[in-house]
Amino acid sequence: MNKIKSLLGGVALSVAIASSALAAGVEINASSTGLAMQGYDPVAYFTEGEATKGSYKITALHDDALYRFATEEHKAAFEANPEAYLPAYGGYCAFGAAMGFKFDGDPTYWKIVDNKLYLNLSEDIQQRWEGDIPGFIEKASANWETIADKDPAELQQ
Repeated sequence: MNKIKSLLGGVALSVAIASSALAAGVEINASSTGLAMQGYDPVAYFTEGEATKGSYKITALHDDALYRFATEEHKAAFEANPEAYLPAYGGYCAFGAAMGFKFDGDPTYWKIVDNKLYLNLSEDIQQRWEGDIPGFIEKASANWETIADKDPAELQQ
């Protein structure tokens, strides 16, 4: 009986360590398990021109966040130069960042501007953001300097 308890305790400990090791910091919009971009392939936006789900079998860890890819080629491109494919503002909503908040960036509402991927919260927010992309990027980039390391809930008080 003690061997079973010991084994289960060891398994629970391994899972806890693995989970905490994958917990990305607040500057990256990732799930509690560390999955970034809701599992969408960051490279596909640039190569396929569309939001594409990545495979749980093809992944890469970057800044404690887990990224999924549709192909091994996409994974290799990402690993060679992650900064070229990572979404702006850690994958948080670009419009939200312009307003000084951190809202979920929905990988299906996106746009590439000057070779940088931007995500937004929803279709209507994406449309508002597209009304003044340069202005909103300027505001969001200025805000990001002070909000990047803050918890999203902290900003809504």
